[in-house]
This record gives sequence, structure tokens and C-alpha cells, in this order.
Amino acid sequence: MKSRLLAGIAALVLAVIGAIVVVSYAQGADERAVQGLDPQDVLVVAQAVPAGTTVEALLPFLTTQKLPGTAVAKSALRNLDGLTGKVTAVDLLPGEQLVAERLIAPEELKASGSVQVPVGLQEVSFQLEPQRVVGGRIEAGDHIGIFVNLDSGGLEAKADKQTTQLTVHKVLVTSVQRAPSAAPSSQPSPGSTAPAQDTSLPTGSLLLTVAVNDVDAAKIVYAAEFAKIWLSKEPLNATDSGRPGIMTKPEVYK
Repeated sequence: MKSRLLAGIAALVLAVIGAIVVVSYAQGADERAVQGLDPQDVLVVAQAVPAGTTVEALLPFLTTQKLPGTAVAKSALRNLDGLTGKVTAVDLLPGEQLVAERLIAPEELKASGSVQVPVGLQEVSFQLEPQRVVGGRIEAGDHIGIFVNLDSGGLEAKADKQTTQLTVHKVLVTSVQRAPSAAPSSQPSPGSTAPAQDTSLPTGSLLLTVAVNDVDAAKIVYAAEFAKIWLSKEPLNATDSGRPGIMTKPEVYK
């Protein structure tokens, strides 16, 4: 009886050892196979990235993966060194390798006059005067903050007060249309060959189109129709302190 028990235990131990050896060999085979394919570390998109995202804000959306050399694109990037100041030319989707062609200078993106709408968002337009649009210095591809000013209403506790709130954060501008402006009339000073600097104020309204979700689109339409809108240039890496929330007269002096 004891001999049978010992034989059974020995068989079980041998089976366990055999399974471990097989698994170890299989893992080693996988590693040897990968090594034989000249593996390379490349940047891969981990989360969806909208067009116009700056390189400085891009790293949290990326991961480094080791891929077989035959599967790595010729222009695939290993890091973001030397690319400061560039932006994504198009939307980046999870799983794709980050290639050099996807990063361009901001002026190249703006030269097209419009930006592709990220999947899942919709476009809405509104018109504002230059002083409400960072002096008219907003371009397609920029990200903005949208402030809404109400003469009254809002929260019940402030129903009879004027209020301001940064209601929608870091909104992608997809298009900017400007009213025609007159050419600057200033002339260079006598004896000077350099062109005179144009210090004239921007004139005419701007029609801005932004990409937002359905809820934020409704807020913008309401504000454009029944309230007042003011914009800030708010890049994706701008700090969000969570304050001041809703601004009223007392909060201005705090």
C-alpha cells in the first residue's frame, strides 16, 4: 500500500516538474523567436489624441513597446527628443505607432484653415468681437477655455447676481473665419528700410467653430443666444486649479 502511495506521489511530482519544464521552454522559445526578429522599442499611442495636441502634452498618451523590426515603420519614433514645439497633424488612435509624419509645426496645421473633428464630437459655431477672442489671436488647432457670463439666474443661491464661470475647458478650435481688415496705413520712418510694425487694433468679428460633445454644444448655443461669451487660450497642458468656480462680485476681491 505504501509503495503504491509513494509511486503515486512520485508520478505527481514528475508531472508537475514536466509541466514547469514545458512552460519554461515555451517561454524561452517565444523570447528566442522575438530576439531573432530584431526587436525595437518604439512609441505607440495608448489613448486617443486629438489633432493639434502639442508634443509637450503628448507623452501621457503614449507607451513604449518592443516590436519585431519587420513590423516597425521606417519613420517610427523611439522618443520625443528634439520635437519640442510640434503638434499632432491628425487624430492619433490607440495602437498605432507614432511616426514622424504625424508631428508638424503649428503653422503647418493652421495653414489648412481647419482641423479634423475628433471622433465622437460635433462642431458648433459662434461669433465674437476680437477683444473676447484673445485679441483675435486664435487659430484653428488651438485649444480654448469658454467663459459664460450671466446677468442673472445660474445657481439658485445666486439667482439675482451677475455671474461668470469658465464653463468649458480646453476646447479644440477647428476653424476661424475673420472679417476682412484694411491694410495698415503706417509707413516706415524716413531713412528706414525695415517695414513699420502694425500696431493697429483688430477690427471685425470672428466666427469660431469648435469641436465639443453634445452637452457642451448645448451650453455654447445657450450662451451665444442668451448670455455673453469670453474666451481664453487654454492649451492642453494648462493648469486647472479648480478655482474660482462661479465668480460673483464678492469673489473678485478675495
